[in-house]
Amino acid sequence: MKRDELGDLVAFLTVGEERSFTRAAARLGTSQSSLSHTVRRLEERMGVRLLTRTTRNVVPTDAGEQLMETLRPAFNDIRSRLDALSAMRQQPGGTIRITSSRHAAETILMPAVKRLMAEYREISVEISIDQRFVDLVTERYDAGVRLGESIEKDMIAVRIGPDLRMVVAGSPDYFARYPRPQTPHDLTGHNCINLRLPTLGGLYAWEFERDGRPLNVRVEGQFVSNDVPMIIDAALGGLGLACLPDDHLGPLVKSGRLVPVLEDWCPPFPGFHLYYPSRRLASPAFALLVEALRFRGA
Repeated sequence: MKRDELGDLVAFLTVGEERSFTRAAARLGTSQSSLSHTVRRLEERMGVRLLTRTTRNVVPTDAGEQLMETLRPAFNDIRSRLDALSAMRQQPGGTIRITSSRHAAETILMPAVKRLMAEYREISVEISIDQRFVDLVTERYDAGVRLGESIEKDMIAVRIGPDLRMVVAGSPDYFARYPRPQTPHDLTGHNCINLRLPTLGGLYAWEFERDGRPLNVRVEGQFVSNDVPMIIDAALGGLGLACLPDDHLGPLVKSGRLVPVLEDWCPPFPGFHLYYPSRRLASPAFALLVEALRFRGA
């Protein structure tokens, strides 16, 4: 696309939004006659009428409306990106407040935050550890970290970790006393360690899927906790089976301290994401943090 063609599109969009050559000319800092000539040149080049002109106003034709719907989001995105580049010329600084689960904070947030604060001395970061879902706007957080499948649709979500997979595992000592379950239904005959959820206080229903068919199982056992490290300790001690994401149990499985079962019933799911309310322009410091956290694959 030639430079003057892009300018013609900007001129047309402005006229279409203002519904007036006079107001559009004032907005663009040009003359009404020059603007009228520009739009007429665009119509001739495209071979279709874009505006219907009357003595009182200017109305886009059907073709004009379609072109406006195409141009408006594209130019809005260009404006936002130019604003972001302009903001990046400022010295990044200020405080960024983030809410996160402890595990995500320790394994993903802190490594990136340490590097960022070491490079930019004017940036401060506050991380609040909380298992519950937090209203970012009400409690004045800039962002939160949660699993991708649990983020509200009206939030911007940036992937900061790989896909995860649930792991059901027990100690070698436990399986010396009990047979390995072959299907989730076999869990009724096992001592399972329950996780107490932080939100409504209910027990986590173990989630499985096979051949595209989900299956949730309510398990029972002697031990219940709302603390993941305690559940892991109980599983290592042979008290029962634990069901947790592989970023918790993977190293213990690899070392042989825990034995996985029902692996073909545990498909991957979206891992940790940084999420935040939609905004036209983030601060330079926040933009740097997003890029530092962004997951780029293995």
